[in-house]
Parts: sequence; structure tokens; C-alpha cells
Amino acid sequence: MAAPIRILIVDDHELARKAMRMIVSADAAFEIVGEASSGPEALALTEQWMPDLILMDIGMPGMDGLEATKRIKERFPYVKIVVVTVSDDVTNLFEAFKKGAQGYLIKNIKTDLWCNYLKAVATDDASIPKEIAVRILTEFKTSTTRKNPELTRREQEILIFVAKGYSNREIGEQLGISEYTVKNHLKNILQKLHLSNRVQLARYAYERGFVGAEEIE
Repeated sequence: MAAPIRILIVDDHELARKAMRMIVSADAAFEIVGEASSGPEALALTEQWMPDLILMDIGMPGMDGLEATKRIKERFPYVKIVVVTVSDDVTNLFEAFKKGAQGYLIKNIKTDLWCNYLKAVATDDASIPKEIAVRILTEFKTSTTRKNPELTRREQEILIFVAKGYSNREIGEQLGISEYTVKNHLKNILQKLHLSNRVQLARYAYERGFVGAEEIE
């Protein structure tokens, strides 16, 4: 049996933390190791408990969720962070990804989708939403077009699909390989390029000329 995914909940509203706790606690795949009501407290508890994944509210007074995400990722880059917000404003979500977040959840979506999504993030299988992918490619446009010679042809194909927002399952279907094989390829790609998540891969793909913004619009 796999070890549970250890989660830290961060929100300045007690009722919001309670709601997230109820949703996550219903699935045995997760273990809640702590709760924080502010950015500084989130930093302290991350160091104390070393969670696998953090549910991070954006709109907190003082140090907001975006700044807390940035600081946590600088100190603990392996920790995965999912921002949780009442707004579907792409600007806020895009900023969260720029700070290092791996995913986001809108508080009013169906709760039965939460756990599956969090599991996907924890296993690096959460696809990048299309509107976010487009913004990433546009934001990080550079004149560099040189491709990295270390990537095999198959790895380059997978890199392109990741940049376009495909999930591991969808990439497997496109290439005629198993989802498990895709996951292993992704691990190799991330290690080769010294990157930590799909958002960084999308940025890399555009900077090196593997894809253009028009390809996913």
C-alpha cells in the first residue's frame, strides 16, 4: 500500500480550512499534517512537517498566497503547491504558476473532483489548463531557438505535448505508448533539464523553439 500524500492546508478563514479538511479527509490517500492561517505560519509549518502537497489560499492579508508560494518553493522546491481560490481570474492563476505552483482549484467546483485532481498533481500527471499554457508561451517568449541535443526524439515529442497542455494519458494515446511509459519519460526529461514541473517544461519548450503560442491557441 502506497504511503499517504501528506497535506498542509493554508487559508486565513477557519470555515474554508474546515471545508477543505472535510473534502480531503474523506479519501484515505491523503493525510492532513497541519493547518496554517497565514503565509508566515505556512512557511513555519512547511519546515516543521515537510508536507508532500500544500493547499494554498491566494487571498490572505499580509503575506498572500502568491508570496508564500514563492518563498516556500525557494526553500523547499520538492513541495507541490495547489492554489485554492474563489476566483477563476487567469491573471492570478498565471501568477501562481510563475511563483512555482503546480496546480489550482476553484473553491466552488464539485468536491468529488478535488481528490482526483490532487492525486494527479502529486504524481505529476495534472495537465496545464489551455489558457494558462497560452499565457506561459507568450510571457516567456525569447529569441532563442536552439533545441537541446540531450533530448531524444521521443522526449522532444513528449515535451511538445506537455507544453500544449496534454495529460500523461492523452500523450500516451497520441504516441501509442502506455501512460506509465510517458511518466518515466517525463522523469527523465525533468532530470536532464534540471526542471521540477510541467509549467517549467512548457516555458523551456517555448524558449528553445519546440513550440509556438499559435500551436495551442
